[in-house]
Amino acid sequence: MGGPLAGLRVVEIASLGPGPFCAMMLADMGADVVRIDRPGKGAAAFLPLKPEADVLNRGRRSVALDLKCAAGAAAALDLIAEADALVEGFRPGVMERLGLGPEPCLARNPALVYGRMTGWGQTGPRSHTAGHDIDYIALSGALAAVGEAGGAPVPPLNMVGDFGGGAMLLGFGLLAALLAARSTGQGQVVDAAMVEGSALLMAPVFGYASQGFWRPERGANLLDGGAPFYAVYETACGGHMAVGALEPPFFATLVETLGVADHEAVQQQYNPARWPAMRALFDQTFRSRDRAAWTALFEGSDACVAPVLSYTEAPDDPHNRARDSFVTVDGVVQPAPAPRFSATPAAAPKPAPKPGADTLSALSDWGFSAERIEALAASGAFGADPVAPAS
Repeated sequence: MGGPLAGLRVVEIASLGPGPFCAMMLADMGADVVRIDRPGKGAAAFLPLKPEADVLNRGRRSVALDLKCAAGAAAALDLIAEADALVEGFRPGVMERLGLGPEPCLARNPALVYGRMTGWGQTGPRSHTAGHDIDYIALSGALAAVGEAGGAPVPPLNMVGDFGGGAMLLGFGLLAALLAARSTGQGQVVDAAMVEGSALLMAPVFGYASQGFWRPERGANLLDGGAPFYAVYETACGGHMAVGALEPPFFATLVETLGVADHEAVQQQYNPARWPAMRALFDQTFRSRDRAAWTALFEGSDACVAPVLSYTEAPDDPHNRARDSFVTVDGVVQPAPAPRFSATPAAAPKPAPKPGADTLSALSDWGFSAERIEALAASGAFGADPVAPAS
């Protein structure tokens, strides 16, 4: 498999959301990621996705092991002993109860990077309680910053906690620890908490606020929709255009293209007293044409204006098509691996496997003998159902 992480071996313990997304990114970049699934089930999920349609699970192999069975846990430990990194997303203490906590794993593999993905972190008064993205970003201050003026906070999907402040934070932490392990030979635990990751994403806001450039009210600031030149406007067809003309040269191009450069409301861009009139003018103007017309009018300009596309429209955008920003894998349209690498480009992603589809081949590739695999099957480590080779 191509990519800058080719040769890296990762064990993923099946979980939901940010753990799989982190493992997906590692696999996209060429790492050999072996996912340990529950026999016959995979990770528990609240959406009944077909395995091949679960984009977060693409690009790796699945081994079915019953971790509550002593032989299954022992097999998992043997896999971990051959890995460079581990990704797990259970509540604190679960891996320890399975006999797969950091202590035994690092004893077997001192250079292992042990990645732990949780919402609250491994310690603290909330660490053992349940939660989801919305709860974690609520505690970090991120959720309170999103929403319209005078309205309630609006969940920004589950991107800020689960994926940006969770999976990507863990991926960064794993690679940082792997660099350290390669120079020192010493592995370590990476404790990635979505509360802290989403708080980290708020770093600019804390800086702006310290200088008096950010107010706690929603929809009152430069980047939260408060400024009329950084906002979304409805068009005649019911579509929307995103405007991000922050800098004066871009703002000048915006108002010129809109045909309102001489209007009094746009003469003082950064004067908040002018913003209500400016917003009303922009709103009225954008409603005069449909989205396609505005898209064509702003095409190629530096006005920082773009059409707001749905997830069904984005893959067909000319820019996205030109860069192959989306791919189709087994009939499922999905984002392509990113970022791009000039010398070690990532290979096309492979579809997500069915749970346990690669048990025999993956174990064999990672050094398990045929006799060991037969003994594991006889012990019930693979579950009650017979294990078939991957097709």
